[in-house]
Amino acid sequence: MSYQTSTWRLPALSSRVILIVWVMSTMSERSTLLAQEADVETAVCGPVREPLMFWLWRSMAGSPNPARLAQVANLEPIRFKTRDGIELGGYKLAAKSAKGYLLVAQGNAMLADQLVADLQSFRDLGLDVYIFDYRGYGVSAGKSRLVAIAGDYAEIVAHLNTLGYEKRLVYGISMGGVILLNAVGRSQAYTRLVVDSSPSRISDFGCPERYDPVAHLPEDSSRLMIVTGSRDQVVTPSQMDELVRVARSRRGRVLQDNEFAHPYQDLSPATHRRRQNEVATFFLKD
Repeated sequence: MSYQTSTWRLPALSSRVILIVWVMSTMSERSTLLAQEADVETAVCGPVREPLMFWLWRSMAGSPNPARLAQVANLEPIRFKTRDGIELGGYKLAAKSAKGYLLVAQGNAMLADQLVADLQSFRDLGLDVYIFDYRGYGVSAGKSRLVAIAGDYAEIVAHLNTLGYEKRLVYGISMGGVILLNAVGRSQAYTRLVVDSSPSRISDFGCPERYDPVAHLPEDSSRLMIVTGSRDQVVTPSQMDELVRVARSRRGRVLQDNEFAHPYQDLSPATHRRRQNEVATFFLKD
């Protein structure tokens, strides 16, 4: 998988390949349902299935490339150590006079440095933008596991909230929405949360139902926006339908667009910019 900082669009992921691998692993094991995970790096979606899928996604994400960062202004490499001693690597895009922070959680086959250049538009609106590689990806240590990554983001949000920012904004892209809803969805830790193209449930793929994104929507979802696109072939509108319906019934905002595909796969730069503008407007309105 390749990505150039001069482009806005990532190549389409092969959802069919991912589905085939997932089904094959399902046939070879029984999903492990744990009442409580003693080890944060425990695989809760199957002891073979979950490590296999994360291996596939990491392979698709590729390796860090310093060239992607060369032309990015006000960029600071940052590190974050989790409670279990894992060091995560990422980047901060510093605004001149920050009115808040924006923490971005990317898709499952993305690296932080692939998105940094594109996220400058949020920095230019007066937000300090933070993005990290998931544990086990890129410049981050550890094993890539669902529970561990969700825990990492709960810790990162808690840390950012000690830094005195007025606005506390979180943006989950695809798998990132699954992570952020599990990490902070029902909490008061954020001012606004955008979930862009994330499935309603991951229990359909063998994960325990308690990790389903729809199970983590707050009762009052007025601080949350769900983004879904009719052209999305990775997480289809039908896979998002329950999340959309429940969020809307709880006063959440829903942005449904006939031109949107999966994030970073929109057919034109203009559509991608419109998507970002809608997200920024939601984040920055009073």
